[in-house]
Amino acid sequence: MQTTQHTGIRPVHETRYLTVWRWHFYAALYVIPFLVILSLSGLVMMWTAALTGMNGERLAVVPAGAAIPVSALEAAATAAVPGGVAQTYLEPLGSDRVALFRVAGPEGDRMIALDPYTAAIIADSPADDGWYQFASNIHGTLLIGTAGDRLIEIAASLGLVVIASGLWLHWPRGGSWRRALAPALRLSSRGGWKALHGAIGLWSSALALVFLLTGLSWTGVWGEKIVQAWSTFPAEKWDAPLSDETHAKMNHGAMKDVPWGLEQTKMPASGSLAGTTGIEGPVTLDAVVAFARELGFDGRFQIAMPQEATGVWTISHDSMSKDGTDPRGDRTLHIDRYSGKVLADIGFAQYSLPAKAMAAGVAFHEGDMGVWNLALNTVFCLAMVALPVSGVVMWWRRRPARATRLAAPPAVAGGAFWWGGAAMVIALGLVFPLGGAAMLGIVLLDRMVLSLVPSLREMLS
Repeated sequence: MQTTQHTGIRPVHETRYLTVWRWHFYAALYVIPFLVILSLSGLVMMWTAALTGMNGERLAVVPAGAAIPVSALEAAATAAVPGGVAQTYLEPLGSDRVALFRVAGPEGDRMIALDPYTAAIIADSPADDGWYQFASNIHGTLLIGTAGDRLIEIAASLGLVVIASGLWLHWPRGGSWRRALAPALRLSSRGGWKALHGAIGLWSSALALVFLLTGLSWTGVWGEKIVQAWSTFPAEKWDAPLSDETHAKMNHGAMKDVPWGLEQTKMPASGSLAGTTGIEGPVTLDAVVAFARELGFDGRFQIAMPQEATGVWTISHDSMSKDGTDPRGDRTLHIDRYSGKVLADIGFAQYSLPAKAMAAGVAFHEGDMGVWNLALNTVFCLAMVALPVSGVVMWWRRRPARATRLAAPPAVAGGAFWWGGAAMVIALGLVFPLGGAAMLGIVLLDRMVLSLVPSLREMLS
């Protein structure tokens, strides 16, 4: 920004250091609040899913012989919601866990948890209304819909600038990697806080890159319009008529229930002679459940029931929905509601390379791959809170006492143009358009606005 300038001749390495530090500082100003919000909401989501489940699926029952038909469970679930229609069945996570139905009612969807041996209702709660769903809505949209998604996308894009500039600043050029990665904790000085800040950044940078890219892949511009659109499974591979609806219809609000690589893929439609041999005989819920079990779906699976005349039965299992811990076990099956024929069968092997990376990346991002993943992500989230805290402490110790200005790193005038640094900023801006727009805004603010408003220039200096 156009603030305190040093026009004297400086060594090249010093001018570059100040330039990178300045970009790091201003990008972090925007990123910090989002980083803390996303880290804390992510912790709530992971631990809620691990301890209680998203919809009460971890509630325990006492096994008592053979489970009763799923159709009897459906009847009990719909009877609990006057005027209700069953939408989704969730197979129990184990022999001692509840079965779940999502039932659409006049006053909204409800999750009904039942004893699979007696059909007794164990729990009845509004769907998408628990701590997990609340934290997920914050994590995805800040509770303000599309505007929140865009603000988060800008923060994640600028987060890549913060990572790149932070690595450049703290890389131990000719110094000791041991001191860089494990500094002495002397927190009585700004230098001690700087060493701690740099160590946390170095240790967490690779993980931060994974989290930012997997998060960005869900966003509305870079994710939905660019990367996901190019990587979606082509429905034309199926020898079946296609619906006008995409798989995204199976999502519920901000909750992502559909694998990333299928979200924009059109659904097949029932009512034709297409498909391969599937269910023989009446196509009922019990028949679909039995077919899923015969196919060997590993662990918990879910069945979405047809709601329209051309709707299909959908059997799915994916780690993103907490059905299992291995994304390579992802599988989605669509069945014609009239003929029982299999219209589509998509597994991990059929995903595009980016979709495979996202299937694994999202499962890792959500801590779904096991206890080790949950522990690692917990440490990472705490580090992502400690990192901005240490940065704020460094800034507070550096700023002049009783100063009324921001005390930003000084701008550097003159000197040779740094083509390498400019190329990196331009490349990031082109790849991530909302981040590029934000960086262009920073440059315009720096070069044009602040030069015309002295009071604002002084405040941000």
